[in-house]
Formats: sequence, C-alpha cells, structure tokens
Amino acid sequence: MEFTVLTIFPEMFPPFWENGIIRRAIEQGIISASAINIRDFTTDRHRTTDDRPYGGGCGMVMKPEPLADAIRTARANAPSSKTVLMTPQGRPFNQRVAEELSLVEGLIFVCGRYEGVDERICRHFIDDEISIGDYVLTGGELASMIIMDAVTRLRPGALGGEESAARDSFSENVLEHAHYTRPRNFEGDEVPDVLLSGNHREIEKWRLETSLIRTFLKRPDLLRERPLSPHEINILKNWCSDIETIIQTRSLPDADPPSGGQ
Repeated sequence: MEFTVLTIFPEMFPPFWENGIIRRAIEQGIISASAINIRDFTTDRHRTTDDRPYGGGCGMVMKPEPLADAIRTARANAPSSKTVLMTPQGRPFNQRVAEELSLVEGLIFVCGRYEGVDERICRHFIDDEISIGDYVLTGGELASMIIMDAVTRLRPGALGGEESAARDSFSENVLEHAHYTRPRNFEGDEVPDVLLSGNHREIEKWRLETSLIRTFLKRPDLLRERPLSPHEINILKNWCSDIETIIQTRSLPDADPPSGGQ
C-alpha cells in the first residue's frame, strides 16, 4: 500500500515514518510512504500557497493552482490511489472507515491549512473527505498520521500476529478485554487468578466477560450495534439478575419517604 502526503510541512513526516510499527511495515514492504511539498508547485518567488477569500472574512484559503498540480503529480505516481482531503467537514473516521481504506491500493492525503482549501479542489480533485473528530486542528498533517497508523495496523503482516488487529477495540463493536502483565502484585492490586491458571478455556471466558463489562460501562452505544451470541446474551442476563438482586436486598442510603404535595 502506498501513502502519499501533500503538505506545506513535509518535514513533519520522516520522524513518524521512522518509528514503531510504521517503520517495520515500510522495511518489510507492506507499505511505502512519501511526502510532496505543495510549495514546489507555486510559481511566485515567495512560494505562496494561500490567498484572501473572495467575499471577505478572516483567515486565508489555500490556492487551487499549486494544490491541483500537486495532486496531479501524486496521481501520476500512484494512479490507483484514492485522494483524501483531511477536513473537519468530512465523514467521521472510525474503525469501519479504517477497514475500508485498508483495502485500497494507496491513499493520497491532502493536508489543508488556514481556513481550508478552495472549493473547486474539493469538487474536482477529491475522492473522499474525512474528519478525525469534531474539533479543529491547525492542519491536516496530524490527522493523516492517525489514519496512516490505523490503516497500517490492518494490513496483513504489519502487526506480526494476524489476530492482533481483529482483537482491537471497536473491531467488532466491543472494547478489548482488560490486560495485565508483571508484577503479579502491584501496590496491593493482584492479577486475577484465572489468568495464572493455565486454563485457556476459562481465560477466554474471562476475557469475553471483561470485554463486555468494559463496553457496557464505557461505550454502551457499541453494544446496541453488536450482534450478540447466545453466550453473550446469557452473560448480560446474569448481570441483570445480579443487579436486580442487589437492588432488591439493599435500600438506598439517606432516602427519605416522599413528602405530600402542597
């Protein structure tokens, strides 16, 4: 898979590509990555990439000519790549979108700056617009790094273990189970005994239960979209039974009987 980034700050990317899983994926030929400086496609001596917006208003807008030429060059080098504009107005990025993008042959990231890019670029040169959240950054560079990281993890061989990505949080509308490592006792908090038992069936059962518990407590919205297996439904039913028992056997503290209306 080929990543190409169009930016006015290409120096931001080598440190990102030279570390961790991204570096290993590049070394193994799973992905390739390069940055194109949009300023290289300007024609004035100041290498200007922005101008005042028509109609007035604050801020500046990225000019269409250098962006269009940069995109044409990137597409000529990687004709099968999809061109993506990083913008807060794009569709929200999530694990499903990461899985979708991991199936294409390449991605060309257009990193906007200032107040955004000329609308004619969006209409004629962009295949997709993506946002990493409902907030505004100073540019699309960090957002493109996030997408490259998430997508690379999903490429075969990038993580070493083929099950690693499948077990990640959000892959199946459920958060990942709790994790523990050495020491066994950390400041009085012990590792659950089941993880030390060597009983793999019980360990998997515990992991599923903690995964469901964490999802219910932290992201219950995910469970509403997850097709539940009969075993998972039984786990949830048992929790309901336990919660009902607690409610029935304990009174609320400091609860006064309701007073009559006036």
